[in-house]
Amino acid sequence: MFWILMFLVGLTGVVVPLTYLYTASKLPPLENETDVEKQLRHSIEDERMSVAVGLVDRGNKPLTFAKPDFSRLPKDLVALYIRQMECPTYFQTPREDGRAWAWRLFAGVALGARPPGDGACERLLAVRIARALGIKDNLELAVAAHRLHSFLQKDQLIAYDLAIIRFERGIVGVEDAAQKIFGQPLADLSLSELAELQLALPPYGFYTDLKQCKNATLIRQNRDLLLRDLAGWQLVSEDRARNAIAEPVACLSTK
Repeated sequence: MFWILMFLVGLTGVVVPLTYLYTASKLPPLENETDVEKQLRHSIEDERMSVAVGLVDRGNKPLTFAKPDFSRLPKDLVALYIRQMECPTYFQTPREDGRAWAWRLFAGVALGARPPGDGACERLLAVRIARALGIKDNLELAVAAHRLHSFLQKDQLIAYDLAIIRFERGIVGVEDAAQKIFGQPLADLSLSELAELQLALPPYGFYTDLKQCKNATLIRQNRDLLLRDLAGWQLVSEDRARNAIAEPVACLSTK
């Protein structure tokens, strides 16, 4: 029995690395952040340009893809986003690495399991970025997530994910969405408006309702729930949440 066990351990030690290397060879270049940025820029700029062709009024919307920068993101939006990913302590815990990270990836592919911990959100974000690069197979997604996680820090994972969410053709990333829904830059949105924007993000999908000002009552109810929850986790103060809740839905505002 002992020798059988040792044989299986040895076999695993050979098969797993070979499988990883073979799978990695089928992926697009993922050696560093520059590789990721180039591929995303190419696909997103091509999409924006194809939408812009033939438009008489293109407005001031840029067609270029700016390198995701965490420092440009409103802190309140980040707080809303990590809470809705069920990782309110995302920035209070160390980056997951080593055996814990390897087990998380293995458990996800081999067992379909999701071990608890903030590493679950690191994996989710890395997988979303990998999907944006056109990777679909589960094993390839796991290997790509590992490669991305090796050079993107926790804040960069958030920044890239929020910059590549597709809302509709040509509207990619939260800055595009803010301009489309509220008619103003992301940096100028209030806490109330950021909570509404969160409803356009995963896991909610209220983008069309927000853009067309549909179901305003439902939007307000859900927005207020997000704000109360955020204050409950002490990610914003009670006073700020209360003041934001007092605001009307943005599309019904007279200001």
